[in-house]
Amino acid sequence: MELYKVEALLEKYFEGETSIAEEKELQEYFSMQQVAPHLQKYTALFNHFAVAKEQQFEQEIPLLEIQKDENRNQKRNFAWVSIAASVLVLMGIGTYVFYYSEPVNNSKDLGTYDDPEVAFKETQKALSLLSKNVNVGIESVKYIEEYQIAKNKVFRKTKNKSRGI
Repeated sequence: MELYKVEALLEKYFEGETSIAEEKELQEYFSMQQVAPHLQKYTALFNHFAVAKEQQFEQEIPLLEIQKDENRNQKRNFAWVSIAASVLVLMGIGTYVFYYSEPVNNSKDLGTYDDPEVAFKETQKALSLLSKNVNVGIESVKYIEEYQIAKNKVFRKTKNKSRGI
């Protein structure tokens, strides 16, 4: 084979563009005794491919042990899945009972009084508490009104001074 053709095939080979037939030509060339001196470094590469092609894996693979391990893993996974499912069911039942059950009360008429005088006194207490809070709010409004009056006096004087009055 001509040297320029071998070099072109090597270039295509390292670019990954050769066909199987062209790779066989390269292997034949590098298996010969007369290889160009500057291409000697590639002989080990192509000779290794020839040796590797003849090698066979002869060791037995124990399939039963692999299957046993897979069965153990499946059993473990099934156990965890069943535990998780039972926890979810229990949480669902607990949530239903917590949110949808009626509270247990001895008296169903909460907040009602049989005696009208007691009801009147309790109503007066509630209204007096409410009025105290309303009075506090009204006093706060009075302070705000006084602040507004003072602010208006100050700003009227400064506006009049800025106008030259």
